[in-house]
Amino acid sequence: MTDDIYHSDFQLGPDVSGKRIVVAMSGGVDSSVVAALAARTGAETIGVTLQLYDHGSAVKRAGACCAGQDIRDARAVADKLGIAHYVFDHESRFRESVIDHFADEYMAGRTPIPCVRCNMGVKFTDLFRLARELGADCLATGHYVRRVEGEAGSELHRAADPARDQSYFLFATTQDQLEYLRFPLGGMPKPQVRAIAQEMGLIVAMKPDSQDICFVPDGDYASVVRKIRPDAEIGGDIVHLDGRVLGQHKGLIHYTVGQRKGLEVGGQPVPLYVIRLDPATQRVIVGPRAALAVQAARIIDSNWLTNIGNRPVMAKVRSMSRPVAAQLDGEWLRFDVPEYGVAPGQAAVLYDGDRVLGGGWIEETVAVELALAS
Repeated sequence: MTDDIYHSDFQLGPDVSGKRIVVAMSGGVDSSVVAALAARTGAETIGVTLQLYDHGSAVKRAGACCAGQDIRDARAVADKLGIAHYVFDHESRFRESVIDHFADEYMAGRTPIPCVRCNMGVKFTDLFRLARELGADCLATGHYVRRVEGEAGSELHRAADPARDQSYFLFATTQDQLEYLRFPLGGMPKPQVRAIAQEMGLIVAMKPDSQDICFVPDGDYASVVRKIRPDAEIGGDIVHLDGRVLGQHKGLIHYTVGQRKGLEVGGQPVPLYVIRLDPATQRVIVGPRAALAVQAARIIDSNWLTNIGNRPVMAKVRSMSRPVAAQLDGEWLRFDVPEYGVAPGQAAVLYDGDRVLGGGWIEETVAVELALAS
């Protein structure tokens, strides 16, 4: 294997001697390769792992990050590379700022994105503090995004491989954080990353990728919420938009906007979807897919990486969706073409080409049908 495959610019200048890189190591292949690349530069490299949770079966589940086996894997990789490795217990902070918030959002009928909350708080804020205390020149992570040096400072760009891009989850990165962060995998396809891991003999080379939500065993969101908030399963009516009561449900935590399966209200002339959730009355409101069409969304708690103003943008309102054309008008994001499945609690991330402009949290939406009726 040629040295070209190992090349990754940590943007610390041509001479890294005397420089120190702290790498956030989750125990997965991506962050392990970042540590390997950092060590190969000749800079002093230190691996840091945050222990975020330890919830029984979740610890043993393949693909769960920042728990028991993953910490052992991170330590083994650090030993293989001959770099220092530190583990810090941040379980209580993770529980309060991420898991509890996740449960509260579901109980409020919203659709949370805990990965963004984790990046905003425990991962970046706490890791930044630790990296600076260790005297690091930068903090490197295994995220698939690119940091580009622009005329006005560092810019956040989508990954070169669209299938791996994680920019949606990093919209809340501040400018100060971006100046300190490095994302050496942003220009690589995943097969290259695994090839580096295999060539270097890292035990995590073929380890499965981590799940989207690390603390939810088997994707059962409701069971996690139920454990944290025992009063979460309060039943209520499943109501059609026209006012008809079609059935009963066992708790709002089992539903999200846009959901079709699991409604158990058969015999309807057209497929029905969850249109909205009403925690005040414990009602699940359902209707045809057309009723999911949204004309605009109000976003709050925004974070901008440039002076955005009111302008045309490309907007992404779900992690797996493609950016769509929209217009930012103050707090309101107005879609050029009706968008589907937009739900309070999700993030709206705005782009100019590949550049991330920033984003915010969706607080409310305006349905196309309501807009036409007004």
